Amino acid sequence: MKTVAMLLFPDFLLLDMAGPLEVFSIANRYLEPADHYRILTLGTESGPLRASNGVLLQADLTLDQAGDAYDLLLVPGGPGAYHECPATLLPWLRSAAPRARRFGSICTGAFILGHAGLLDGHRVTTHWHYTERLIKAFPKAQVETDRIYLQDGRLITSGGVTAGIDLALAVVAQDHGKQVAVDVAKVLLVVMKRQGGQAQFSPMVAAVAQRETPVTRVQMQVLEHPDHAFTIESMAALAGMSPRHFARLFVKEVQMTPMAFLQGARIDRARQLLESTDLPLKTVAFRAGFGSVRHMRALFSEKLGLNPTQYRQQFN
Repeated sequence: MKTVAMLLFPDFLLLDMAGPLEVFSIANRYLEPADHYRILTLGTESGPLRASNGVLLQADLTLDQAGDAYDLLLVPGGPGAYHECPATLLPWLRSAAPRARRFGSICTGAFILGHAGLLDGHRVTTHWHYTERLIKAFPKAQVETDRIYLQDGRLITSGGVTAGIDLALAVVAQDHGKQVAVDVAKVLLVVMKRQGGQAQFSPMVAAVAQRETPVTRVQMQVLEHPDHAFTIESMAALAGMSPRHFARLFVKEVQMTPMAFLQGARIDRARQLLESTDLPLKTVAFRAGFGSVRHMRALFSEKLGLNPTQYRQQFN
């Protein structure tokens, strides 16, 4: 029997906890009793803990009652993970994680692992909205921004919220074979392997900075008119600079090249049209500035992991 332990703390995200644990619970229906998962919740304090949605939940054990030799030790995300970690959690986690067969996080639970020093030198992921913040907070970690879940040795991390279900299905497949995991996925009405990664949910370009600069003026022009035939030279002219100086300054301010920003803006415009209209793909490609459906399809497949038709089917 394998023990799965989930750490709970004030302001955790309930779905981060419930989704993965439901996977292991349903897996028990397909396993012999000796192979069942034993599910435990471990609380940072005695008494009910309030999740971020207001639900109160009583953990099975407090940390001072808990053991530390678990087959899988998981940390959920939530405001309580990325705002302020409970002081008692970090030293316990530093001691328990090395003794666990596997340990990891769901969504922003990665921040707690980071504060415990458990991400350094590892490839990890988190919710797309928080990847930049994770990169800045823990520069010794190798943060991958487009993964649904990611395993690096004994450490396994996942993207946002429901990606914890994907993580748990992967663990079940490792422990008991793919067919058991497929059976569980069918019960939950989810797929074993999603098409594409987190990029299909996140914008390709970040919001433009509030302060007005020559670079931000060009960004706004690109976002408002992605169908225009922009070049480095034409963007530099809008900024009143030489192409070389403009390109260098753009990268410094935006952390991407002008042409990468243009490409991202066009993908975002196409996605907006695919989500909100039934326009033909040829019209979408034209209005987004791709010039052809073939070009749009190639970039969607490269950047999002699915083609425009598949994207529309998922989000329209």
